[in-house]
Amino acid sequence: MKDGLHPTYYADAVVTCVCGNTFTTGSTQKEVRVDICSNCHPFFTGKQKLIDTEGRIDRFRKKYAGVGNAAKK
Repeated sequence: MKDGLHPTYYADAVVTCVCGNTFTTGSTQKEVRVDICSNCHPFFTGKQKLIDTEGRIDRFRKKYAGVGNAAKK
């Protein structure tokens, strides 16, 4: 590698989340602050909300129920 071209790599960079969780990782910054991490993200905590799409599909089918039948007559 050329000298002075690449940023300094810190193998022990500390990542701090808003929830208070901290861990170390490799980064070009000595300290990294994040808003969300795997400790507080809904996908990883199991508190993820599922979107009810069944109602939307039923409304679509009800709205366009007669459109396909007109061409068959």
